[in-house]
Amino acid sequence: MASSSLVFRLHDRGPELVRKVLLERGWKEYDGGEQEEEDWNLYWRASAFRSSDYHNLLPWQRLNHHPKTVGITRKDCLVRNLRRMRATFRSSLYHFSPAAFILPNDHTRFLSEYTRRRQTGGWSAYWICKPVDLSQGRGIFIFEDYKDLIYDSSVVIQRYISNPLLISGYKFDLRIYVCVKNFHPLTIYMHQEGLVRFATDKYNLSSLDNLYAHLTNTSINKLGPFYTTNKERVGQGCKWAMNKFRCFLCSQGINELLLWQKINNIVTLTLLSIAPSVPSSPNCVELFGFDVLIDSKFKPWLLEVNSSPALTLDCQVDVAVKKGLISDLIDLMNYRSIDSLRERAYRKQLPRYHASQASRFSTPVATFKELKSQKTSGRRGRHQPDREGPPALRVGDFILTFPFNRATLNASQHKLDVKLVIQELHKLTCQLASGCSQSDKTRRREEGEGKKDEG
Repeated sequence: MASSSLVFRLHDRGPELVRKVLLERGWKEYDGGEQEEEDWNLYWRASAFRSSDYHNLLPWQRLNHHPKTVGITRKDCLVRNLRRMRATFRSSLYHFSPAAFILPNDHTRFLSEYTRRRQTGGWSAYWICKPVDLSQGRGIFIFEDYKDLIYDSSVVIQRYISNPLLISGYKFDLRIYVCVKNFHPLTIYMHQEGLVRFATDKYNLSSLDNLYAHLTNTSINKLGPFYTTNKERVGQGCKWAMNKFRCFLCSQGINELLLWQKINNIVTLTLLSIAPSVPSSPNCVELFGFDVLIDSKFKPWLLEVNSSPALTLDCQVDVAVKKGLISDLIDLMNYRSIDSLRERAYRKQLPRYHASQASRFSTPVATFKELKSQKTSGRRGRHQPDREGPPALRVGDFILTFPFNRATLNASQHKLDVKLVIQELHKLTCQLASGCSQSDKTRRREEGEGKKDEG
């Protein structure tokens, strides 16, 4: 007899955090020895699913990856797609990624740019080399002189942002958690909590080979000599929760609204580069990790996008941030009581089960027999478009960032109107920048009048 609990299935027994959160919520773990092959509600894996996994989905099932998102999650593909978007739309909004080259193909172009920047000198003369198919900081090095560029596989060479914003002399970047609930229509949520990841040695351009001063990857810095040291303002370890960073911005008198809008722009514009080409898969959600660096002028830069951001718990900050993150992600999946009954429910109720009663992800079909025949024949079930109105503005700490107004909602409903979306983002950013500028003038005037009164 089928269980009435929701059932999760983990590839290679991990990640442990997902298991812990789901068990605490009353879910059961899938047991292939006792349950039917399709008797599960959520299948979670770090790597990509096969095409057949998407084609064979049943109404009560969800996957934690959309198909064909490698266009932003592999370093060389991201470079190509952002380059194409800049050339196609020529919008200044797309200037959020440092100049980049894919070697060996772009070797001549890189050499030309290197020579030009070398002649002008200054901060732009530093470069960072990243293997396209490695993660967690492996194989990365920084160089200034072309003779130090040595590689034996495909790599991305990127202009190194050598004027990062520092906190007490330490470099950091932001891990922004983004959930794409749907690509058709495009629906993006950003989690209010995230991670601030620090290098554990003080930033110094005279020691480019000191990875503990230049890279923020936890996998590297937790092995460093100063990881457990109580570092000035940063503290022990190498992470803050995002709310602590917001307090830091406030202490610096920074207007958060415009900064976060620029980060929202980075996320939306990056996803727009692949959204039209991602197949419709309403039974999927995906959690991305966007790595963003802020420079000394408070300009945010996109470093890379992770398809399976790490869910390991290396410190108490991880526990505080990631546990809530996964719980909120599950809430975004819109499970309903009928989904916990799986095959049993659909056998009994499908003849009278109408599209208006289905969850956001459900696939209305005539009979369960047809569902099974579609599964065995490999044909994709027909998914009804969402007719429940606009998406929720907030789910836990996930905040809806796209669509953000009526124009972008309409632009994403049928064929995605990328040009209109970019125009709306530009309009909103200009409005915020103008408002921030006026606020700064008012504040400076009030401060000046206060000093006169004191005199």
